Amino acid sequence: MQILNASIEYLKNINFDIILDNKALTLVYYLIIINIIGYIITGIDKSRSRNRRFRVREAKFFIISFIGGALGVVMGMTVFRHKTSKRSFYIGIPIIFLFNLITTFFIYRLL
Repeated sequence: MQILNASIEYLKNINFDIILDNKALTLVYYLIIINIIGYIITGIDKSRSRNRRFRVREAKFFIISFIGGALGVVMGMTVFRHKTSKRSFYIGIPIIFLFNLITTFFIYRLL
């Protein structure tokens, strides 16, 4: 409980105006978060496939990838050895990752 209270106090003291003023830093935070989500979703789907439970839809992987999380999905595919035999994944997700890199570069130049 003490750790939770300390975390809440820390969050209260963060000056979010500085973070929002620095748009490049916000972009970096966004990319980190969306890639962690992509990685976690890949791990969850692998776990569910082993246990023969309801799976994550393939469209969700592609949506996460298109909005910037392709690196996390690729890392998850590699670490968990998941979706690596599906052509749409082992070709499509890396192509989307290249699209993410180009898009991020242009967005960063506009900031």
